[in-house]
Amino acid sequence: MSGISDQYSNSRVALIIFSLAIGGFGIGIGEFALMGLMPLVSSDLSVSEPQVGHLVSIYALGVVVGAPLCALVGAKFSRKNLLISLMVFYSVSNAAIALVEGYEMLLVFRFVAGLPHGAFFGIAALLSASLVNKNMRAKAVSFTMMGLTLALLIGNPLASLIAQNLHWRYVFAFISVNALITVLLIYFSLPIVKGGSKSGALSEVRSFNNPAIWYPLAIGSIGFAGMFCVLSYLAPTLLNVTNVSPIWIPIVLFVFGLGGFLGNILGGWLFDRLNFYSIGWILFASVCILLIFPVASSSLFSMLLICFSVGLMVALAPALQTHLMDVAVGAQSLAAASHQAAFNLANALGPWFGGIAIGMGFGWESTGYVGAATAAAGLVLFFMGLRYRSKMDQAFAPG
Repeated sequence: MSGISDQYSNSRVALIIFSLAIGGFGIGIGEFALMGLMPLVSSDLSVSEPQVGHLVSIYALGVVVGAPLCALVGAKFSRKNLLISLMVFYSVSNAAIALVEGYEMLLVFRFVAGLPHGAFFGIAALLSASLVNKNMRAKAVSFTMMGLTLALLIGNPLASLIAQNLHWRYVFAFISVNALITVLLIYFSLPIVKGGSKSGALSEVRSFNNPAIWYPLAIGSIGFAGMFCVLSYLAPTLLNVTNVSPIWIPIVLFVFGLGGFLGNILGGWLFDRLNFYSIGWILFASVCILLIFPVASSSLFSMLLICFSVGLMVALAPALQTHLMDVAVGAQSLAAASHQAAFNLANALGPWFGGIAIGMGFGWESTGYVGAATAAAGLVLFFMGLRYRSKMDQAFAPG
C-alpha cells in the first residue's frame, strides 16, 4: 500500500491490517451467517423464520450495548491488549452458541457474542488509519474492513454449505476457532500501541456531546437498515418468491458478498475524493436499488443482479467511519465503536421492520420497499447534517 507512514515498515503494516481483517472475517460470519441459515435453524429449533430473525436482531442489540461500553472501559488500555481481550471473549461466546440447547439460551448468547463486536472494529479502524498517511486513511480502513466483506463474499456461502451438509452449529464452532487464530496473529504482529485517549473515558464522553458526531451515527442507524432488511429475509425470499432450490442460496449470497466486497473498496475511494458528499450519493443509489428489489425478486437472473447491487451499499461503511474520524476530535475511540453500534442498530431495525411487513401479509419481497424507505430517511438525515455543517462553517468563518 502506498502512503505508509514512517512508523512501521510496509510489511509490518500489511501484516497488522491482515491480522485485523482475519478477525473481521470471523465476526462478519458471526453477524450475517444466520441470515442464510434461517430455514435450517427454523426447522431445527421448531421456531418461525421471523423468530430466527430475532437471533439476528439480538446480536445487533448486543453490539449497540457493548460498543460504547467496551470502548470506554478500554480507553486506558493498550490497543493490542484490548483487541486480544475482545477476540478471546468473542471466541468463548461463539463456542457457547455452538453448544447450548434451546432457543432462549441462544438468544442470551447471541446477545453476549455481540458485545465485543463494535469495539473491535472501531479500534481496528483507528489503528489502521494511524499507520498510514492522512490521504490514505479511508483506503486503510476499507482494507481493514475487507475481512467483513470477505465474510459476505466467501464466509456466508461457506457457512450455508457447512450447515446444509453438516449442521448449522459447526458454523459457530468455526467462528470460535477463527477468533483464537486472530488472537495469535495480533499477539505476534502488533506492538504495544496506546489508545488514542490520554484523559480517559470522561473526556471522551464530554467530547462525544457533539451534533457533528450524532448526524453520521444517525445516518448509519437508519440509512443502512435497508440492506439488512433485504439480507435478513433473502433465503426465504429465494425459496418462496424466486422459487429456486436451496442450493442457490449460497450462490446468491456469494453474489451479494461480491457486491459488498467491491462496495467496501468503492466507499473508501469515493470518500477520499468527495468526502462527506460521498455519503449522500451512496444513500441516493441505495434508495433506487432497493425500490427495484421487489420487482427483480421473481426471476433468478434479475435476483442475482439486484443482490449484487444491494451488496454495493456496503460502500456506506468506510465512508461514514472515516468521516467520524475527522469530526470526533477527543472522542475517536468512542465514536469509532459507536459507528459499529449504529450499523448494528440498523441490523436490528432492518429485520424488525421487514418482519412487521411480512407479518402483515405484504410478502417476502416487500423488504425492498421497507428498505428503500429507511435509505430515504437516511438521505434526509444526510441533508440535515449537511445543513448543520454549513451553519458551523459560516459561524467560524473569518470576519
